[in-house]
Amino acid sequence: MAPPPTRTTTFGTCPLCEAMCGIRIELEEGRVQAIRGDDADPFSQGHICPKAPALKELHEDPDRLKHPLRRVGGRWEPLPWDDALDLAAEGLHRVQREHGRDAMGLYLGNPNAHNLGAMLFGPLMLRALRSKNRFSATSVDQLPHMFASWQMFGHQLFFPVPDLDRTDYFLILGANPLASNGSIMTAPDMRRRLREIRERDGQVVVVDPRRTETAKVASEHLFIRPATDAFFLLALVREVFAQGLVDLGRLADDCDRLDVLEAVAQPYTARRAERVTGIPAATIKRVARELAMAERAAVYGRVGACTQAFGGLNAWLIHALNLITGHFDRPGGVMFTTPAVDVVSAAGGFGIGRGSFGRWKSRVRGLPEFGGELPASCMAEEMLEPGEGQIRGMITMAGNPVLSVPNGARLDEAFASLDFMISIDPYLNETTRHADLILPPVSPLERDHYDLVFHAVAVRNTAKFVPAPLPKPAGAKDDGEILLGLLRRVETLRGGPLSRRALEARALEALGQRGLLDLGLRTGPWGKGIAGWKPAGSGEKGKLSLKVLKAHPHGLDLGPLMPSMPERLPAQHPRIDLAPQCFVDDLPRLDASEGSETSLRLIGRRHVRSNNSWMHNVPQLMKGRDRCTLMMHAADAKKRGVKSGDVVVVRSRVGAVEVVVEVGDEMMEGVVSLPHGFGHHRAGTRMEVAEAHAGVSLNDLTDDGYVDELTGTAAINGVPVEVEARAEAAE
Repeated sequence: MAPPPTRTTTFGTCPLCEAMCGIRIELEEGRVQAIRGDDADPFSQGHICPKAPALKELHEDPDRLKHPLRRVGGRWEPLPWDDALDLAAEGLHRVQREHGRDAMGLYLGNPNAHNLGAMLFGPLMLRALRSKNRFSATSVDQLPHMFASWQMFGHQLFFPVPDLDRTDYFLILGANPLASNGSIMTAPDMRRRLREIRERDGQVVVVDPRRTETAKVASEHLFIRPATDAFFLLALVREVFAQGLVDLGRLADDCDRLDVLEAVAQPYTARRAERVTGIPAATIKRVARELAMAERAAVYGRVGACTQAFGGLNAWLIHALNLITGHFDRPGGVMFTTPAVDVVSAAGGFGIGRGSFGRWKSRVRGLPEFGGELPASCMAEEMLEPGEGQIRGMITMAGNPVLSVPNGARLDEAFASLDFMISIDPYLNETTRHADLILPPVSPLERDHYDLVFHAVAVRNTAKFVPAPLPKPAGAKDDGEILLGLLRRVETLRGGPLSRRALEARALEALGQRGLLDLGLRTGPWGKGIAGWKPAGSGEKGKLSLKVLKAHPHGLDLGPLMPSMPERLPAQHPRIDLAPQCFVDDLPRLDASEGSETSLRLIGRRHVRSNNSWMHNVPQLMKGRDRCTLMMHAADAKKRGVKSGDVVVVRSRVGAVEVVVEVGDEMMEGVVSLPHGFGHHRAGTRMEVAEAHAGVSLNDLTDDGYVDELTGTAAINGVPVEVEARAEAAE
């Protein structure tokens, strides 16, 4: 009689969004049987969303690449890892030798932020490239937050997050945390946390052009016209001053230019904001009063407030409101996490500096660098426009910019024009199909995991290390190993095997991810034994290390957020600037936009089952009704003679798509919405499930010429469009 199959259970963290939900992975003979929530995880307490169980299908996806591929004519050939890395390094070196350093570009997608190896060694690859043509998802996402933090607090990674579990008034702009599970606000089980605010007689107020999933559970929802948030925020600032409610609290002596903030807000009356935003003046006055008078309150804005024409102004004004109402760095307001691996103080080691702006500009359009990167909106023109400095080769890492960066059709053309391209990616998708070499890393279940980024923006201080739940297949590599192998080869080609940089790469390969992580933990605030955490049964302060985390497979709760200002401000920027001059100088551009509406404005939207385009290849996440529809208000549909289920043509300056319309009262009149990440109709991909649910790409409509002129951030929300019935339907 055969012995019963071996069953084991291991624990992990879902890496598919920012929530860091703990998971329980049930294995049989080394195969995943089920993935459930981990009730013993002190942070998520058993909560998961539909993405976590789908890790099983993602791991087993037959379309997921397992070996390096090389393009040979019109077909793909597998090849050994050493050969693939040699060819990649030789091609990269050749492009830069023949055309200059800037001829090789690099694009980083946002899944890198969920990946320990990519976060530890990706910055080293950036530096080794020595090119000014570096791009990432930052400039189609959170760049305004980073820009405002750099200007006001002196570091691009100083992200104040809402102290969600202790707040009583939560004002949300352009964010849908029930769909995103939180963003730059890591907080699993967002529904419960928002419900608990209301249960303690608090208020949740959502400001959004769409009645989102979050708006439906809020105390109040205010429709706002796209890209007018800055008028609303300035009116709130003005009202706080006008009603005598300014209170900087204990930070009063650490802030500069309060008088400038008051002066520049004066022209932005509530009545003026009403005309522009559509929010009644009386409501604006009331919200300002409620916010300022609440004992514990937080203002929070995300993608909708960032990726628009005035994202930089919005990020500044959100910080300013939290400061002048006395809700900054206070329990129940917005606070700074004290992460176990402090990527701010350890910035030199991780390649992340305080920030920079305008040290160089893009070759064609003159868009400014921020933090060592150029805006992704100028990537296509830098590949297509001939001349000195033209991008002739690219590396893409965990990104699909053809579907995630404005004017995807032009980007598609640009990638096809390159002399050489490398993609570090597990899929043959709309972008990687243009590569000469695809280097696929292992699945998320075959690599170690520690959230360097999201522990640093969590609503509680937490730490958790996850050893790879499953062994890597023989010869397979994770992202860190791929990057270090490529880095060593590039530096050897440049300076020989005994060059300093080549030897440093070899040393890092020997140290590995775990060694570097342990160093970060031991030198971080909790590794040094700061107050707040004591091991169970001990009266002594804990000193965190990788060994300690391994002994706590469910993770450690290190306690609530703690006040840390002004002590945490960098020495180069010891005071908080309430009104940086660059924002003040941008206000005339805001004034010039007043009254410049068009008939319709397009915004994006998020669904809890989707985060990045590759999730569309997971059957479990694609179940249910078609989510790639154009949402439209009934009055707008009536004007155009369309009804739910009709196919309409949506046109912008850069393109047109045909899509099914969904009519209702969820949208503000004059606003339409398409989801992000679809458009899986292009030939040459290998994603069967995604192709069966192709949809249309929002980024075939978004305009690479439409940016926040201050920061260079892509304005993917508020794009002017026209919608009409498809000719066949009209007949």
